[in-house]
Amino acid sequence: MDDFVHNKLTQWDLSELIQTFKEQHIDKEALYELDDQTIAELIPIVGTRLKFKKRLKLLLEEQNTTDPETSESSVQCKWEFDEEAVFAQVCSSTNKANDKGKRRLDLQGESSQGQSPARKRPREDIQGSYTEEVILSDVKNIMRCVHQKLPNQDDKLNKFLKNSIKHLETDKREVVGVFGKTGAGKSSLINAIIGVKDLLPSGSISACTSVMIKVEANMRNPKYEAEIEFITKEEWKEELWTLFNFLGDNEDKEKDEDYQDSVEKLSELYGEEWRNKSPENLMDKKYFREIPEFLNSKSKILTSDTAKELSAKFVKYTRSESKEEDAKDVKRWYWPLVKCVTVRVPKNGLLQHVTLVDLPGNGDRNKSRDRMWKKVVGSCSTVWIVAEINRAASETESWEILEESCSLMGNGGECRQIHFICTKSDNIGGSDDQSAAGVRAQILKQNKQAKIKVMAEFRKLKEVKKHFSEEYFKVFTVSSKEFLRRKNLDRDDTEIPSLQEFLQDLNEWHSETLNYVSGAHGILSLIQGASSREGADIKTPVCKGLEEKLSVELDKIREPMKETLTAFEKCLSEGVDKSKSSCDKVLKSVLYPTKKGGAFHRILKCVVENGGIHKPKKGKSININMKLTSCLTDSIDEEFKKTFPNEGNSGPFNGVINAFSLGTEKLMMNKECENVKLQLTFLKTEEEKMKTKLNKLIRERKKTIYSSLTTTIEETMKECYDRAKEIRGEGSLKNMRETIEMHVHGSKNVMFVQAKDAMMEQLRDLMLEILEKLESTMQESIELSLKTDGVYILDVSLELEMVKNYYNELTECPDDDAILCID
Repeated sequence: MDDFVHNKLTQWDLSELIQTFKEQHIDKEALYELDDQTIAELIPIVGTRLKFKKRLKLLLEEQNTTDPETSESSVQCKWEFDEEAVFAQVCSSTNKANDKGKRRLDLQGESSQGQSPARKRPREDIQGSYTEEVILSDVKNIMRCVHQKLPNQDDKLNKFLKNSIKHLETDKREVVGVFGKTGAGKSSLINAIIGVKDLLPSGSISACTSVMIKVEANMRNPKYEAEIEFITKEEWKEELWTLFNFLGDNEDKEKDEDYQDSVEKLSELYGEEWRNKSPENLMDKKYFREIPEFLNSKSKILTSDTAKELSAKFVKYTRSESKEEDAKDVKRWYWPLVKCVTVRVPKNGLLQHVTLVDLPGNGDRNKSRDRMWKKVVGSCSTVWIVAEINRAASETESWEILEESCSLMGNGGECRQIHFICTKSDNIGGSDDQSAAGVRAQILKQNKQAKIKVMAEFRKLKEVKKHFSEEYFKVFTVSSKEFLRRKNLDRDDTEIPSLQEFLQDLNEWHSETLNYVSGAHGILSLIQGASSREGADIKTPVCKGLEEKLSVELDKIREPMKETLTAFEKCLSEGVDKSKSSCDKVLKSVLYPTKKGGAFHRILKCVVENGGIHKPKKGKSININMKLTSCLTDSIDEEFKKTFPNEGNSGPFNGVINAFSLGTEKLMMNKECENVKLQLTFLKTEEEKMKTKLNKLIRERKKTIYSSLTTTIEETMKECYDRAKEIRGEGSLKNMRETIEMHVHGSKNVMFVQAKDAMMEQLRDLMLEILEKLESTMQESIELSLKTDGVYILDVSLELEMVKNYYNELTECPDDDAILCID
């Protein structure tokens, strides 16, 4: 065994394998040649073997992205899969099984006349995405064929079966939000991680912080694609008026960032023509000839064979005016009209079920872009904060982003973890020791110090820690340059492989395949069980027992829900009292800032014109509604996090949804229930599917519930904002302030109670919906499986055997215990 293998096993936290690999002379070359059988012999313990396979697979993929000539053979599958042949063969077997009785489907390549043989699929690593892709495709073809063969009847069972097969497939995408100021190295980081060098432009170009860029896989064709989504004409017309308001009487134009931002937007889109035009004139169609999609409210699609070509095409939709090479021919810049750009990379495994989103720091003045920003931030399962290593701990913008967005990510979203990524770790300045070893030692020392400093800063953020515990905040020190050139650092020293492995875990390929196969297994079990006339004597008592068990399990959920309502009622009542007593002071801190000077008149004007919110290009946002709601949200943050946790695996409402069970596993172990085992298999898969759906429902609804406090305050405050924005002339600043203050003073005894009542109502509605869905769905499933006697639908015994074998293969369980191994 060489140092390479020794180091890899140590880094992978698999040191217990070092002695075995040493005895078997596994060096670097041998490591890359390990097959499934050899790995099984080397590592008999299943859990350790699965960990090793996953890390080896990622290593092979990394090698392939950076050195395709030497590593292609290591990761390339040496067998093919003929999807149409399998589909034809499955359908043929179904016909013959129904016409002539049971017959085993030959997977080894024998075929009926006129069919192409399905090629034999070898035993590859079952955790590997390619093998699972084949299993998933096989089972989809089986279910597609079964769906076609279902009787054309309108009865309850047939409707259920057709609908269930139709909805077996779900595309779960994980969203990773990437924040960071211009020049922090976000583009280089994303390019390095996904292994596409020239995709996102980087360098000295000044990025437009208003344009959101999504990066995901293109699984439809081998092209690089960019989809440009525009704001509407009406939204741009409204924004033009706002921009021209900033350009009005302004005594300190050179220092005013909002004024400079308005000039920049208008100049990039219109050149110098805007200076002599009105907003109405600037809506003329002649300015949008190159983008008819904007006028027609459609998306613009750009395609290219290479990443570099595509980048050059979409740069004018995402960046400001530039002197860079890729922008030399650009005459007009359209980013002010862009809502979002989605870039699709062909067949990229890391992005198959993951979307990376390059996000502006604190939203946008444009309402449409801001709504999308909030929606995306709220849907992020992970957030990356990117900052240069030499100023990571002291960079105020990074920490401001985290502080301002933490409630939207945490209780108001679904973010499970935050990664603070310190970029350009190879920048160490002067060093006495310029040897490779000396430079490496200096970089690693700097990285260690940076991690300590960043963690120290995080511990100071009390508001952030309400939503995210320290356990779920991690710091990475990366170097995109060193990852690509390996001059001073080993690949693992750059920590980019760690981020790649993280994305690979997010893809959850195994879970996606298993969920589909498990669902198919349940449906086929129901079809075959419904056709069986056996077990008629046991169905009635089993059915009665399951209905009684359902009632008991629902009660187990109701009680914790009642306790949750009581806790929220108590917390919110305290929050109402605090809000009433402190709202005048809170409002004064917003309306009478200490450092805004004469410019605050114009800022407050923007605040009231935008519903109580102002988002400057730099610095902290102003949000009167959130300020007024702060005591209410503070009062329930802890209880909310406990009830709807993003972190950990317990699940909502103290884990009672995940703990729900009809006890079908125990029944299947009972010999008396042998003749209803198929029906019980179906019920178990339906139970798991139902819990997954409920968790998804809760995850989405909790965002609305959490934001309901601010939404109610916004609605109450709208009246005074509308009055304040009409105020003109001398003393208008004083009059706007008084209008807002008087409204809050007159409404405080009502609006905070209304906000509390709105949240409580939404909580009750959610709880009732959960109980109703769970009861009705499981009751229907019990009736379909155990109160349907001898209804011949289709003989799917062969298909059931195939899917069952696939299911057992995925779960590595013996046949009799297959249903117990659902992930």
